[in-house]
Amino acid sequence: MDEVKKVKPKEYVTEQLRWYISTNKLGPHAKIPSERELCDMWDVNRSTLRAAVKKLIEEGVLYSEAGSGTFVAPPKFTLNLKDAKSMTEAFRGTGNYLFSEVIKTELIEADRELSLKLDINTGDKVFMLKRIRTKNNIPFRLEESFLNYALCEGIENESFTDESLYKILKNYGLNVSHGYENIGIHFATKEEAGLLDIGEGTFLFGLEGVIKDIDERPVEVFKILNRADLVRFKSLLKMSVDDEE
Repeated sequence: MDEVKKVKPKEYVTEQLRWYISTNKLGPHAKIPSERELCDMWDVNRSTLRAAVKKLIEEGVLYSEAGSGTFVAPPKFTLNLKDAKSMTEAFRGTGNYLFSEVIKTELIEADRELSLKLDINTGDKVFMLKRIRTKNNIPFRLEESFLNYALCEGIENESFTDESLYKILKNYGLNVSHGYENIGIHFATKEEAGLLDIGEGTFLFGLEGVIKDIDERPVEVFKILNRADLVRFKSLLKMSVDDEE
């Protein structure tokens, strides 16, 4: 006879919390009952409840505010890994408010890594743009863009707060069309944590890649850090007929 596995108390409470949120149709920022109420409701101790709440906070289902309580977190913003849209376009029609804060802009000289990715010479001019993106006034994304300055001379005079970078590039005859990116894990430095309003060492999704224009010229090298509690990714999987055999 197969052994019946018992559900661990933390797992039980975690699922009860999910059920409670769903059954009571609690929307974003709705407050859940106090620890005492939930412990009495499910006859569990506080340490078990706190462990379950902590798990759901880590998953981005809940969030807590000191002195106020625990609340239902708003849904994560979903980004398509196969989509080359600008962040401004990706936000359009979602009901969310996107704001861009320029942290730094400067002209730098290309190092070996940038020269190889942008197909330019070491020492050539590169325009660097560093921005923080906020969703509904909450910082969720730190972006660094490195542009081949020879293709967009004078771009340092543009405003990157109100306009999409790719829309601005069109004014310089650059129509970006495709590229590649790599995704990995990154842990926030002290500076990054301060900009993203998170704890130092917090886990982030890191994206690095290159964007090219319709003439196959490398235009932008990007390095992006996304808060894992606010952003998720999706991708379309396709299977050919031969793969089914």
